[in-house]
Amino acid sequence: MHVPHAFQIDRAASLKFALERGFGLACATDGDKPVASPVPFHLSYGQDGTPVVAFHVARHNPLASLADGEKPWLLAVQGDDAYVSSDWYASAHQVPTWLYQAVHLLGPVRPMVGDELVSHLDSLSERFERELLPKPIWTTAKVPAARREGLMRAIVGLVMTVDDVHGSFKLNQHKSDADHVAVATALGLQPSPGAQAIAKNMRTIRPHAFAESTALHNISETGEPGLVEETM
Repeated sequence: MHVPHAFQIDRAASLKFALERGFGLACATDGDKPVASPVPFHLSYGQDGTPVVAFHVARHNPLASLADGEKPWLLAVQGDDAYVSSDWYASAHQVPTWLYQAVHLLGPVRPMVGDELVSHLDSLSERFERELLPKPIWTTAKVPAARREGLMRAIVGLVMTVDDVHGSFKLNQHKSDADHVAVATALGLQPSPGAQAIAKNMRTIRPHAFAESTALHNISETGEPGLVEETM
């Protein structure tokens, strides 16, 4: 992934983002062309601290036969994104752009062996089921054994050992405070959940700019600086 310096995030933040997202595009090559499939995944760490990503695909999926434990794959994890109009900036002569969050994980992928698939399926479902609490957590034990075994034979569990991590959060970090606030404010007014999420993230990375903007707005509205502290 090409990551301009202004948008680069560190390894720990990239892995945290991937863990929380839990869904990405697994990509490999068969030697002639790219092969890819969207997959939910569970990220954990080995005893030596190496990130490990577990996921599965249908047995007839071309990816299943490409997991040789040697050739590197790419797992592209995409977050929210939003279009930015040049009209939203505070300063002149800006151009439209697109803001986004993305992390790429790279490493060799091997097939699961033994009881790894059962453990993976329970870990994966638990990871997402916990977001639905207080609903009782679903597990594979709730599926009759014969059906469970039949369904498991139709899939192949895969494990990526993550060798390299790239993260890019393009959130207008390279723009002035005035432009940053103006764009985030405009995005927050859009109906798109993605635009609103990007606006929230922009506020998080530069809270001082929004505090200053609010203070200036309150002074201009009231003409009484003494009222600012009460409204912040």
